[in-house]
Amino acid sequence: MAKIVECIPNISEGRNQEVIEAVLDQVRNTAGVTLLDYSSDPNHNRTVITFLGSPEGVADAAVALAKKAVELIDLNKHQGEHPRMGAVDVIPFVPIKEVSKEECVELSKAVAQRVWDEAGLPVFLYEDSATSPGRVNLAKIRKGQFEGMAEKVQQPEWEPDFGGRTIHPTGGVVAVGCRMPLVAFNINLSTSDLSIASAIAKIIRRSSGGFDCVKALGVMLEDRNIAQVSINMTNFNKTPLYRVLELVRAEARRWGVSVVGTEIIGLTPMNALIDSAEYYLQIENFDKNKQVLENYIL
Repeated sequence: MAKIVECIPNISEGRNQEVIEAVLDQVRNTAGVTLLDYSSDPNHNRTVITFLGSPEGVADAAVALAKKAVELIDLNKHQGEHPRMGAVDVIPFVPIKEVSKEECVELSKAVAQRVWDEAGLPVFLYEDSATSPGRVNLAKIRKGQFEGMAEKVQQPEWEPDFGGRTIHPTGGVVAVGCRMPLVAFNINLSTSDLSIASAIAKIIRRSSGGFDCVKALGVMLEDRNIAQVSINMTNFNKTPLYRVLELVRAEARRWGVSVVGTEIIGLTPMNALIDSAEYYLQIENFDKNKQVLENYIL
């Protein structure tokens, strides 16, 4: 059976459609891959791209995308709500079918070498590909962002895995690695007070003592004048979406604030949504493998 790998690169451009399309064309024009989805956010000034295909095709598309992003995006001129350290900020690979995690790790390392060789973009390996425990967490690698990265890479513990103690002058650095499926889940609040969203993010994220497998920060959606709790759910089986939503809702009430909506960015595993449907509908004795039509057919 055919091997299938998913790739979800994030580029630091969510406003200039010509740049976004030029980067997407690198995927569209690569044999052996299919562009599934892309989502651009002008407030975050970021685009999340999802494609899949053969390991070889996915590798070629990821490298071509990185080269075009470095060519067209200048982080010296970039502003947005989402933290970033590279023109292409992160390139994760997810094993989907007939591909082991170990194979995906080796694929990510090969792509990392090519990104440095062909795009001149220094690379940190992260998540399952990390070369040390301190580099597993993307947030730790990204701390300091583009503006502080040239100084950060001079520290002994923060030399990039590829590229030496340097950054690209306009493209910064990139994190590349194998990881399991992630749900990008944002919760919008009925307030323009960013400090409330930031306080709630601190309560729910793992690094501050909150839920396992949850990363979160508060951001401002300027076009809507509301604050958002922006969340990455790195393992929805350990911490489901509904549990995070309900705690955010409860904490928001402390400030007289309500949840006005949620967002899912990019593609998400079906089971992440079924778990929430089962919770909110209070379905008794539910078996998602037998009672969800698509699951039953597959």
